[in-house]
Amino acid sequence: MGRYLNSSIPYALYQGETNQPYFVDKSLLLAELFPVLDAGNQHICITRPRRFGKTIMANMIAAFLSKKVDSDSIFSRLKITSNLKYKEYRNKYNVISIDFSKISRSCDSYSDYIGKIETTLIRDLKKEYPQIEVYEDDSAADVLETIFEECNQERFVFVLDEWDFIFHKDFINEENKKQYIQFLSNLLKDRPYVQMTYMTGILPIAKYSDGSELNMFDEYTFLKDRKFGEYFGFVEEEVIELCNRNGKMNFKDLESWYNGYFTATGIRVYNPRSVVKALQNNYCESYWTNTGAMDEVSEYLKYNILEIRDEVIEMVAGEEIDVIIKEEFRAGQGTPKTKKEIYSAMIVLGFLSYYDGYLKIPNKELMLE
Repeated sequence: MGRYLNSSIPYALYQGETNQPYFVDKSLLLAELFPVLDAGNQHICITRPRRFGKTIMANMIAAFLSKKVDSDSIFSRLKITSNLKYKEYRNKYNVISIDFSKISRSCDSYSDYIGKIETTLIRDLKKEYPQIEVYEDDSAADVLETIFEECNQERFVFVLDEWDFIFHKDFINEENKKQYIQFLSNLLKDRPYVQMTYMTGILPIAKYSDGSELNMFDEYTFLKDRKFGEYFGFVEEEVIELCNRNGKMNFKDLESWYNGYFTATGIRVYNPRSVVKALQNNYCESYWTNTGAMDEVSEYLKYNILEIRDEVIEMVAGEEIDVIIKEEFRAGQGTPKTKKEIYSAMIVLGFLSYYDGYLKIPNKELMLE
């Protein structure tokens, strides 16, 4: 296990991204978080399909805020440096950065998985605050609360990536999923030591019969995010600029292959992985779908192929389907089986595009699949 508290890993990873030939500067997202940090005890969850830049943004936030490494050498070259409060927030916070997808190969149970996370976090806290007393049965939340009380009300920023990763693991059962939601709630909800939680994943937060234990989160989903939409995925102007940077690829080719997603406010966005791979290879083909998610969609479709077959055929032919999708597919919901549940899951996973009441296959890349 690596380090969670004020780790230098997010800095190193984001620095590497900024040196890539097709890096796109999305650092103005940070300015959106400044008021959230000021308010304190705020919780944000941003969910997007695979390969839409969630992890890059999480690393950017941790690198910018963490006390661990002076990140001015990175951010002084980026757009956020134009913000008047740039120096006020840079490298001023204790950041607990956890990527929930990073688990030991030997991990084969929920208790082992969550136990390693708790043990690592408590280890980091004891090392950073050796003056506090930690008891054998203390949880990470207990230790953090002790630090808050005994160390001048010390607060922490939590940057949590791939929050829903364990919902896809074979060793996790329904009871484990509820235990995991309770773990996050116990760690974050109504805790005085939380300055801000920034959490990302693919699936929106699970809702259980007694309501969500994580109802303190402001959720920004692929379907409804009207605030952060332009920061996840490349907007059209950015793709044009990348084509100019490349000098060989024609924007119209990339547009025909990868255009087709919309933010909730109607901004066109492109899957970053596909665009970058096409520019690297000087060739357009299906890149994003080689990430395994198509198997999930095939599994959903087999439950309801008769009811939606004709509409899928229409969409493959390039038509749009007039349908109202209000409820989003969420973590822990189980296999979607009704038509709207399947469509909702396919939107969340990025296989269908939905905007203004119309559903369609977003682009040529997905059409081929």
